[in-house]
Amino acid sequence: MYDIIIVGAGPAGLTAAIYARRASKKVLVLEAKSYGGQIINTLDIANYPVEAHISGFEFATKLYNQAKDLGTEFIFEKVTNINDKEHEKEVVTTKNTYKAKAVILATGADNRKLGLDNEEELVGKGVSYCATCDGAFYKNKNVAVVGGGNTALEDALYLTDIASKVYLIHRRDEFRGEDTTVSLLKEKDNIEFIYNSNVTKLNANDRLESIEVTDKDGKTKTIEVSGIFVAVGRIPENENFRRLINLDDKGYVIAEEDCNTNVEGIFVAGDNRKKEVRQLVTATSDGAVAATNAIKYINNLK
Repeated sequence: MYDIIIVGAGPAGLTAAIYARRASKKVLVLEAKSYGGQIINTLDIANYPVEAHISGFEFATKLYNQAKDLGTEFIFEKVTNINDKEHEKEVVTTKNTYKAKAVILATGADNRKLGLDNEEELVGKGVSYCATCDGAFYKNKNVAVVGGGNTALEDALYLTDIASKVYLIHRRDEFRGEDTTVSLLKEKDNIEFIYNSNVTKLNANDRLESIEVTDKDGKTKTIEVSGIFVAVGRIPENENFRRLINLDDKGYVIAEEDCNTNVEGIFVAGDNRKKEVRQLVTATSDGAVAATNAIKYINNLK
C-alpha cells in the first residue's frame, strides 16, 4: 500500500513526487514511457525561473534524480484503469495492480501532429508546438503557423512581433478562432494568410529549410521558412479514466486551481487538466498544489 501513486513522470508528476516525499509519504510513480514528458524534446528552455538556459533533457533529468534521491519509487508500466474503493484506490497497469490512499493524474497532453514523415526528427530543429516557448529563437526569420483555432491565431499574433514574416496556414476558408484576433492579425503587415491548404512536406537538411503547401485543388508550392509552429490541437492522456473522472468535451480533466477532481482522493496536475495556460512553470505549480492537497487528504483519513 502506497500513500500516493502518481500517474505520469513529466514535470508535474515529478514535482508532485518531490513534495510528497518531503512530507514523508510513500510514493510510487507509474510511467508508460520514460521520465520527462514532452519537455525532454526541448533543446533550450529559456522561460523558466532561475535557469536562463537549460535543455529539456537536463531539466527533466535533474527533476527525476531529485525525486529518486528522495526515495520515490518508479515503475515503468502503462496505467489502464483506476478503481475507486473509497479510502483505497486501485491503479491497474498492463502488468499489475497497485494500491494507494490517493492518486495524482499527471499524464499530460500530447500535441496533435501533422503526421509528416520527418516531423518527429525536426522537433527543436524547426518544428515546434509552442510559440511562446520557442518563438524567440526565430527573431527576424520567416516562420509558418498551422491551424485555425484560437491557439493558432494567438501564436501567429505573438510571432508577428518577433519574426520577419509569418505565414498562417489553415485547411478551411475561414478561421474557427475569435474574430477580434483575426482583425488584429489583419492589421499586421508581415503576415500572409493561406486558406484551404495543408502542409504536406517538411524540407530539411539538418534543420527545417522550407515547407510544401498543397491547396484544395491539389496545387503545391514551396515556402522557405526557418520554423513551423503546429497548433492543430492537443490530445490529453485521460481516455482510460473517463469512466471515473469528469472530463470536458475535449478530454481534459475538469478541476479548478486546487487540482481536485470529482472523486475524493484523486487529484490532477499538469497539461491534462482543464486550464488556460499550459507551460512548464504551470505544470510544476500544479504538481506542488496536487501533492499538497493529496497530503492533506491522507492526513485527514487518520
